[in-house]
Amino acid sequence: MSDEGLDCEIDKGITTSEIEDDVCNEMMVIVTTKKTGNISVDEDVPRETWAKKVEFLLAVIGFAVDLGNVWRFPYVCYQNGGGAFLIPYSLMFIFGGLPLFYMELALGQFHRCGCLTLWKHICPALKGVGYAICLLDLYMGMYYNTIIGWAVYYLFASMRSELPWTSCENSWNTPYCALVTSNFTGEKNTTPAKEFFERSVLEKYKSDGLDHLGPIKWSLALCVLTVFLLVYFSLWKGVRSTGKMVWITALAPYFVLFMLLIRGISLPGADEGIRYYLTPQWHKLANTKVWIDAASQIFFSLGPGFGTLLALSSYNKFNNNCYRDAILTSCINCLTSFLAGFVIFSVLGYMAHIQNKSIADVGLEGPGLVFIVYPEAIARMTGSVFWAIIFFLMLITLGLDSTFGGLEAMVTALCDEYPRLLRCHREIFVAVLLIGVYVGALPTTTYGGYYLVNLLNVFGPGLAILFIVFVETAGVCWLYGVNRFSTDVECMLGYKPGIFWRICWTYISPAFLLSIFTFSILGYEEMIAGDYTYPTWSINMGWALTASSILCIPAYIVYLFCITSGSFLQRINKIMKPTEHFNMTATTNIISATTTTTRIINSSKNVEGLCAHAANISYDGTCV
Repeated sequence: MSDEGLDCEIDKGITTSEIEDDVCNEMMVIVTTKKTGNISVDEDVPRETWAKKVEFLLAVIGFAVDLGNVWRFPYVCYQNGGGAFLIPYSLMFIFGGLPLFYMELALGQFHRCGCLTLWKHICPALKGVGYAICLLDLYMGMYYNTIIGWAVYYLFASMRSELPWTSCENSWNTPYCALVTSNFTGEKNTTPAKEFFERSVLEKYKSDGLDHLGPIKWSLALCVLTVFLLVYFSLWKGVRSTGKMVWITALAPYFVLFMLLIRGISLPGADEGIRYYLTPQWHKLANTKVWIDAASQIFFSLGPGFGTLLALSSYNKFNNNCYRDAILTSCINCLTSFLAGFVIFSVLGYMAHIQNKSIADVGLEGPGLVFIVYPEAIARMTGSVFWAIIFFLMLITLGLDSTFGGLEAMVTALCDEYPRLLRCHREIFVAVLLIGVYVGALPTTTYGGYYLVNLLNVFGPGLAILFIVFVETAGVCWLYGVNRFSTDVECMLGYKPGIFWRICWTYISPAFLLSIFTFSILGYEEMIAGDYTYPTWSINMGWALTASSILCIPAYIVYLFCITSGSFLQRINKIMKPTEHFNMTATTNIISATTTTTRIINSSKNVEGLCAHAANISYDGTCV
């Protein structure tokens, strides 16, 4: 749809003689009006946009491509049928993950605001979804940065002539420590890399678990502080600072991945590892768990629901092709996961070769893979110090992009909701917020912090995010309506989404989310399984964390219902109906207004988004 000749009709007229200054999601608009006449619009404080389109793409790719692409996808793939797993994974991507990814990019770009302010344009009653997302981002910031802090600790520990996990002759080693090449058979025997992670980095042996976490390990707390400082200087200036940082944090992992791939495939046994990774086990496709794992992997890999895609796309130009962006960035994310599998399994094949073991006996999922198994392999390579440094630099940059995204979602949401209080003092607000998150993260740097990290990972965002995104999708596609949303997309791109996308948004994506949520609730015990048995009180606390974010949704509905005037049915109608409608594609500087109708008239200057909301003005969304 071309900007020229586009007029947008506002059905309700101006019935008030006074319109207050209004901070819109696109810009701060200062208007002056009379009962009949012209309304002049002064673009005073424009919403900042990405300096370059590529910076937005890198930010989205950096957020989506995180540590899970390296430590979870390869494991899930070979556990669920190897190459055969790519069939359910691809189907879940096409019918579940990609439609949600596209929906969030389009929502953020059209409404130009974060996950809180968005809902007054969609369904005011569901604003609790935005608060729930902010709470989840807070929980994630309290443990995810600690994992990056572990990588920072490893990075500094690698800067010496010999890696500290190469031998068993260190102060933290036990009599059970044995080199992987020594063919040890004792049940209690461990490797130097495992003891370095558990007894030097974490020092778990000084804690009794969650019942007694022990004191803070200050060297680890300092590493986590380094992460928070990097995050601050990436977020304090908004997209101007983030856009510069992602050139490093989004691109560097790919250089390192390709270097590690070249090195990995040259190792003896690498071909066996890759063969194990890709060999199809077709019989496993009959197992329901394989399909649920594929759905979970694609959802958490793409990352809809954390508010990040909304926030990042809200700084785009209004007519940016978000459809093409969604296809490009989501495909890059999935291909990166596939590439990481070659990097990981070439090294696992090498480790199995030197230990004369099956690859299934070597591999680990999660932190154990990148902090124990892979470092153990690096220690056996020529030039081990160099490979260790670039590997942990890769982990740090992978993690930083994702934590930028999560915290930016919360910052954007709150700044859009409280612009005069927070947006004008963004640097101070970001500093106060990160100080608060860092203080909340300090318990994860104690000697028993590892158990707390795992608990927060499962019960913080791990379960609740699935239900919250289901409600978000239902609000947009069922209450706001797929047809209305498709019209919004048409205003930006010039064409409506095809029937495939509308069917996915209406039926398939909600079913996709509800299925993952149901099976995750039923199988939560597997998510926290391991050598440590979590006490009952900690599981109860975990469910309380999950409930704390989910309850934001009904709590806000009740609150809004109580403060809304009218009868029962009138209140329901008011809280379900969008309170602000405006045309984001209008290109104008002058609004011609009368008491019965207002027409937005085009001018030659392109204003990317005009807020027509003021007092009693409401735009019905009709473009003529």
